[in-house]
Amino acid sequence: MTRSLQSHPAVGPDRPRRVIEPATRGFGAYLAELWLYRELIFFLVWRDVKVRYKQTALGVIWVVMQPLLSTIIFSVALGALADIPSDGVPYPLFVMAALLPWQIFSLSISDMCHSLVQNEHLISKIYFPRLIIALSPICARLFDFAITAPVLVGLQIFYGVRPSAALLALPLFLLLVIQAAAGVGLWLATLNLRFRDVGYTIPFLTQFLMFATPVVYPSSLVPEAWRTLYALNPMVGVVDGFRWSLLGTGEPPLMSTLLSALVGGTVLLSALLYFRQVEATFADIV
Repeated sequence: MTRSLQSHPAVGPDRPRRVIEPATRGFGAYLAELWLYRELIFFLVWRDVKVRYKQTALGVIWVVMQPLLSTIIFSVALGALADIPSDGVPYPLFVMAALLPWQIFSLSISDMCHSLVQNEHLISKIYFPRLIIALSPICARLFDFAITAPVLVGLQIFYGVRPSAALLALPLFLLLVIQAAAGVGLWLATLNLRFRDVGYTIPFLTQFLMFATPVVYPSSLVPEAWRTLYALNPMVGVVDGFRWSLLGTGEPPLMSTLLSALVGGTVLLSALLYFRQVEATFADIV
């Protein structure tokens, strides 16, 4: 975009008469620009996956071990000793079905929080939508999900739990966990760029949210009067939805799913708008 400077007092007869400015783009055009950089998204995701398992003896087996060991610990400590109910399904299967979406969410927001700081050399040297850096960790964690999912299938076969037609709704709940992770992660990534101590809150935040989400216990344990407020946590509907879709536990979680979609969508939209507003300053403060 150019504009005339003939009336500008600082412009003399020997000075340039025009200045080049960035064109004003709408929010939709900004998001559409991500498609033009789709190859960069692929390479950033592939880089994250390779770096994570570089020079490791077990490689991607670590992806399987994390939820599997967590399932064993929770099954012994809470399922066997504390006798936490599990909606009529074996407790290891009950927990594993919740750990799959929780792992996507918790690890994604942790990676996203530090993504802009860790890629400061890219931000300060070349132009591309910075949103790509912030969102690429989610795609890398979906790779982990694809590796871990067969473990749950093996547990279902072991316990004789067959999937039902509800399995067709699984992509919807997968989109909801991506939405929730993207919204929370974008806020954390943007704030961490300016206030680096935000990154130190991630372990506490994920631990708190885990116990505020029905990962190791069913939502039915929450008193009826508190369930609407409880479902404002966008991961509540996601976890309940994964269990219902994979294991056929209870009725479809319509209310919690709707609230998860509304709250998660609101958080994501606000994060995108704020990210877009301050993106121009990233190179100055990184």
